Amino acid sequence: MKTSNRARRLLLLGAGLLPLALASSDHRVRAADDAATAAEPAQSIRLSPSQYKQSIADIFGGHIAIAGRFEPEERTEGLLAIGARQVSVSSTGVERYDDLARGVAAQVVDKDHRDTLLPCKPKAENAADEACARDFITAIGELMYRRPMSSAEVESKVKASSEAANTLHNFYAGQAAILSDMLISPKFLFRYRVLEPDPNHPGQQRLDAYSKASALSFFLWNSTPDKMLLKAAETGEINTKEGLKRQVDRMVSSPRVEGAVRAFFADMLGFSEFETVAKDPQFFPRYTLTVKDQSQEQTLRTVVDHLIARQGDYRDLFTTPHTFLTSSLAPIYGVPLIDKTDNGQPEHWMPYSFQPGDPRAGILAQASFVALHSPAGRTSPTGRGKALRENILCQAVPPPPGNVDFKFVQDTSNPVYKTTRDRLTAHRSEAMCAGCHKITDPIGLALENFDSAGGYRTTENGVQIDTSGELSGVKFDGPAGLAKVLHDDPAVTSCVAKKAFAFGAGQLPAANDAEWVGIQKKFTDSHYNFVELLRQIALSDLLYKLPPSKVAAAAGQSVQ
Repeated sequence: MKTSNRARRLLLLGAGLLPLALASSDHRVRAADDAATAAEPAQSIRLSPSQYKQSIADIFGGHIAIAGRFEPEERTEGLLAIGARQVSVSSTGVERYDDLARGVAAQVVDKDHRDTLLPCKPKAENAADEACARDFITAIGELMYRRPMSSAEVESKVKASSEAANTLHNFYAGQAAILSDMLISPKFLFRYRVLEPDPNHPGQQRLDAYSKASALSFFLWNSTPDKMLLKAAETGEINTKEGLKRQVDRMVSSPRVEGAVRAFFADMLGFSEFETVAKDPQFFPRYTLTVKDQSQEQTLRTVVDHLIARQGDYRDLFTTPHTFLTSSLAPIYGVPLIDKTDNGQPEHWMPYSFQPGDPRAGILAQASFVALHSPAGRTSPTGRGKALRENILCQAVPPPPGNVDFKFVQDTSNPVYKTTRDRLTAHRSEAMCAGCHKITDPIGLALENFDSAGGYRTTENGVQIDTSGELSGVKFDGPAGLAKVLHDDPAVTSCVAKKAFAFGAGQLPAANDAEWVGIQKKFTDSHYNFVELLRQIALSDLLYKLPPSKVAAAAGQSVQ
């Protein structure tokens, strides 16, 4: 039925429809929806689910619900933002995007929203109105495609929507049809980086103004450019140092920067992996789906409060006593919390501060970290240590050999090896295992006070838990000790800076690049103010450069 519905839709829109094609060579969605593309992009980056959702909210309003599944993302070098350069779209993925698009379009033109979201009313609801359709398509097209639409593009869509409206005897159905088609266009689903000749450096190329505006907006807002930023691209203001600074200062000061900060830390901390997290209800009955979702929100609220509201030192995220809890989440931490929320209403998020020295302080003691990196029925110092190395310190951990025997690690009721530390010590007696575990376990064991669901404990199987460890030659004891060592480790700030850059650029910075060294120094001089780091990256030329291979490949392309 789904296929026949799609076929009927294509038939209704006729020759004016923008066909969505898959390239036979690499199965990427290509910009084949019409012949009006000004230039072949040197690079394309697929919108993430959060970018898709935020773009819809910013274009049409937060009241538009998005229901359905997205095409899977690919994590590369620790970030989905880097993998977005290489992702492909399967035929199933096209159908998923089509389902999402039709759901959004139906809401935009329904009786509850049409008077707000459409800039005009048709002369008659049962027939086409080309003038009104043109106003609607022109208004949304610039925001959706992140550049003004050409007259040819607009007219082709006006024609297609009119054909659909006359066939269905419904103006709004015609607009829904063309809108849903625009929503599955590669020009919406992908961020294009298009090159143009650089007038300041003859023979060289640079990103065109609209590509630059898009790169800036998705970096600082995790969303499509607004009208002011598009205007700066249209006038060329964005290509001047002063004009770029005005836009960056405006955007960094906007509440919308919170969306980018949330998206970055969700990516950096691997929250996409929560889709497969489950806990054994026999041992962890309090770890419900609600708690799983709220644990992620707790960390993101902690991050936003500390880095944006308080303008705090990034390093203090690992030691901060300040967080937020709900009545469902508080029992995980053993915290008494009274919530007067009425039955049937969403739970209140309430600020909470742990006492000085409490081992539950800091984001690594939160359930979003310790539960995410633990199996269903036991803890995993190895998994937690690996996540610390890779996500927080940017240090690679080799994968385990394929023939490893995990019998000691998994036997939590072993009468001889009662604690996880004991079982890991026995496991490391195998030579093939010792190397990797030497990297991960000394820091992962420091978090053994937290069970698989994030609950705090001091014993395991009746034996006192040993949480001592060592990182970079510094010895510590327990979660608080680990947090302090991480706070003072320069690799922590270097790592977040590199990943923040990659979140915007889709690639890691060159370590010895002079401009990148300068950005890191300014981050240090700002006392590791994360918002200032975003500002400095946004102001740099590095964010808008393509890899040399991409520039070389595009050098022979004609740009109009």
